Amino acid sequence: MRSRFALTAALALAGPALNAVAAADELKPFEATYTWMWHGMVVALSTLQLERHGDTWIYRSKSEPRGIGRMMSERPTQQSVLKVTDAGVLPLSYKADDGTSSTKRDADVQFDWENGRVSGVYENTKVDMPLQPGIQDDLSVQIALMVELLKGRTPEKFLLLNGNSVREYRYAREGEETLVTPVGTVKTIIYKSEKQGSPRVTRFWCAPSLGYIPMRVQQTRDHQIEWTMQIQSLKRD
Repeated sequence: MRSRFALTAALALAGPALNAVAAADELKPFEATYTWMWHGMVVALSTLQLERHGDTWIYRSKSEPRGIGRMMSERPTQQSVLKVTDAGVLPLSYKADDGTSSTKRDADVQFDWENGRVSGVYENTKVDMPLQPGIQDDLSVQIALMVELLKGRTPEKFLLLNGNSVREYRYAREGEETLVTPVGTVKTIIYKSEKQGSPRVTRFWCAPSLGYIPMRVQQTRDHQIEWTMQIQSLKRD
């Protein structure tokens, strides 16, 4: 059970600097909380926070287990440092900590775009490989999706770091739905993500009026719901 907003953008470092700034300005800092339900049971309360620091952004995720969630292997804290360019999102670093003395689920990865390599440790796997255009980490991919949608583009795929390799996730628009949520009645566009050959499909109910922040995220396996994240609160600059 992993809360991955699985997605990615084709990033080419090109275009005038003015466009790069404009793209970054389309994205706004926010803080959102979600209840995380697994097979109908609330297992965690998750807080996602995006902050801007100069020309970089810091995206954090913190989950507080509830009930049976305390017995599940997850990553209570994650952080991605990234840049937003006219072509998309460039992750700079990614860290994850499962809150225990074990390092099985931890990660500490650096993306060196100047030298074209990604290195570090990801879930006890040493990472050292060439950077591929469009690669994202488990958190930056969420912002990459929002940035693409803000630009009026539906991403076809994202590449997600997975140990010392990458996985490709394909994306498609599925439809529209108006949701009644604690932050109001919100019109959303539904996008789905899936990896070829996998029985799992992840869907995102993104709100155009709120910068395409997801109001709901849901994963199914063989058409059966595994987990759902529902928004509870939202603060947006």
